[in-house]
Amino acid sequence: MSESMQGLKRSHRCTEVTGANVGQTVTVMGWVNKSRNKGGVIFVDLRDRSGMLQIIFEEANCGAESFEKASTLRSEFVIAVTGEVAKRAGAVNDNLATGDIEIIAKDIRILSESDVLPFPVEENSKTKEELRLKYRFLDLRRPDIQRNIMLRSKVTTEVRAFLAKEGFLEIETPILCKSTPEGARDYLVPSRVHPGCFYALPQSPQLFKQLLMCSGYDRYFQIAKCFRDEDLRADRQPEFTQIDMELSFVDIDDVIDVNERLIKHMFKEAIGIDVPTPIRRMTWKEAMERYGSDKPDLRFGIEICDISDIVKDSEFGVFADAVKSGGTVRGINADGLGELPRKKIDALTDFVKGYGAKGLAYIAIASDGTRKCSFAKFMKDEELDAIVEKMGGKPGDLLLFISDGKKKFVLETLGALRCHIAEIKELTKKDDYCFVWITEFPLLEWSEDENRFVAMHHPFTMPMDEDIPLIDTDPGAVRAKAYDIVLNGVELGGGSVRIHQTDIQEKMFEVIGLTKEEATEKFDFLLRAFKFGVPPHAGLAFGLDRLLMLMTGADSIRDVIAFPKIKDASDLLSDAPGEVAPQQLAELGIQIVSKDEEDAQ
Repeated sequence: MSESMQGLKRSHRCTEVTGANVGQTVTVMGWVNKSRNKGGVIFVDLRDRSGMLQIIFEEANCGAESFEKASTLRSEFVIAVTGEVAKRAGAVNDNLATGDIEIIAKDIRILSESDVLPFPVEENSKTKEELRLKYRFLDLRRPDIQRNIMLRSKVTTEVRAFLAKEGFLEIETPILCKSTPEGARDYLVPSRVHPGCFYALPQSPQLFKQLLMCSGYDRYFQIAKCFRDEDLRADRQPEFTQIDMELSFVDIDDVIDVNERLIKHMFKEAIGIDVPTPIRRMTWKEAMERYGSDKPDLRFGIEICDISDIVKDSEFGVFADAVKSGGTVRGINADGLGELPRKKIDALTDFVKGYGAKGLAYIAIASDGTRKCSFAKFMKDEELDAIVEKMGGKPGDLLLFISDGKKKFVLETLGALRCHIAEIKELTKKDDYCFVWITEFPLLEWSEDENRFVAMHHPFTMPMDEDIPLIDTDPGAVRAKAYDIVLNGVELGGGSVRIHQTDIQEKMFEVIGLTKEEATEKFDFLLRAFKFGVPPHAGLAFGLDRLLMLMTGADSIRDVIAFPKIKDASDLLSDAPGEVAPQQLAELGIQIVSKDEEDAQ
């Protein structure tokens, strides 16, 4: 039978009770983690968000009624216990913060009982995630998940404190916005009072934070909810949170400086890690050439090497033809894997085929220096020697090569293979934090689907000053004043200096194929603001969920979000999305048409 608190007050959380409280009477409240009835003594592990505390029930101390109540306890009962703090009579538990003390119970109240659990509430649960997310309210009681959620609160608190000290203002921007379809798909919200019209949930506060700069709020930030209707991955959710900021009268170095200090502050205050600054910077071109990715994991080497000059005139047609068609031949040195069995080399071939590669050539150098080469019969000895030398090959190494007429494809495939090799060799540690800034992204990229240039970031990104003349003559060569912050191969955030000159903004719209009318239709309220005095401005946004995933060493951002969605964007806890009543649809002027009905029309 559940009881009320009847004016009883909690004096301490579980781990707030320490050796300094020995001899004192305290009142603690929480959930029964485990109960062990040893006959005349009942041991209860009490748990709250702070940790665990052992309670001892003996009839001589708590009386027959309380002892009887204690004998009925099961996991996840909610109880209040008043008792005296004592040094542990048994062995000290060094794994607990309260492992040297216990509470000798004098009184107990059962505040709430629990049904039989669908799974145990325990750290590092092996229960299937689908079941845990259905009962997320139980899953959130697990100490490891609670530490993640509490760290999230700590990080946002430190972000607010740091940015406030730096002169930033926290300003909220709208959730119901106009749809400006550029990039990912919008989530749309129908309007009842404007039939046939829709709001969009914001993919980011981009346009509004630029308007705030136009309005004179020269340092803005927000812990912003954002929404994108896109396919999910381990580090992606349909709704996510950004640490979003914008600054006026600044350039690249100013934005990077304040964010490096923010990163240093967050990691030191939240998890006690000293992040060395200044953080390394690398251009997009260098990152792609050396690591095959614009978000390179620098916890290990395995750099990409170009051997096109050596093989361009060889008799190996696969290599020579790739170079002649304007492509490239490149490789990586999987050092130490020279004696990998053929079956495992074939598995690496299957891996790159998954990215679209036709095959994977290799040179395996045994520990005695002998070589096995998948293309040796087409190559001269001096050519093979030159390849091994350029690749830094030595006994025990495995050299892997990909060729193709498209350079970008070769680089990106080797970039993925490089990370796969690092996993095989166990080269990465979750508590090794390696940051890098990636700068000078291309301003534009060619879209085969749309047969036009599109903005790599967004159409308000400023080109590098010296590249502005190239917009008309060679738009693909124009570099952007854009920058991403990368941690351990994960893009944590990105930003750019924004265009604030009307002529450059019009030129940008022109090169991505937007007419003045189309630009006005999509971005009218921003362009109107730009007519009335615009300061130079720049900004950046961190993905808070990804940041927390890396800080905690979690395998998925779902482990750092209180109520996450699964891969199909549904919520197993609340069963959202769900159907709504016909009356609601009628009020909105919406009719649901089945796919069969649509096809029949």
